[in-house]
Amino acid sequence: MLKIRLARTGAKKQSSYRVVVIEKEQARDGRFVEILGHYNARRNPPEVVLNRERAEYWLGRGAQPSETVKSLLKKAAQKKS
Repeated sequence: MLKIRLARTGAKKQSSYRVVVIEKEQARDGRFVEILGHYNARRNPPEVVLNRERAEYWLGRGAQPSETVKSLLKKAAQKKS
């Protein structure tokens, strides 16, 4: 089963995250299928860059978003409207 979730990147105490499609059983920073974008909460305002087209493709294929990614997708949709 595929999940859309965050994978941590960045240095110690300077985290940023990639939004990735990954197998559910893989580790948080494990081998992913595709990178959909990135999220940096340390910026003011937080920076969210997502490839909505690819996210919709994977959601259509049955990938389940995590709660955090679900809220990021919702915010990105509101920002675009």
